[in-house]
Amino acid sequence: MALFLILLTAGIALVAIGAAVDGMLYLMSVGVLLLIADLLYLAARSIWRSTRRPAR
Repeated sequence: MALFLILLTAGIALVAIGAAVDGMLYLMSVGVLLLIADLLYLAARSIWRSTRRPAR
């Protein structure tokens, strides 16, 4: 969970800096890609966890 929060914070910070500073569109796009990767990581982790539980 710590990795998820660190990636989320970094992605939001990159998007904010990229949007605020003129000419930093590449930084904003890197931030958006990082946020998408973070959401994919969260989805994969939740799917992986749900398949490991034994049947009762």
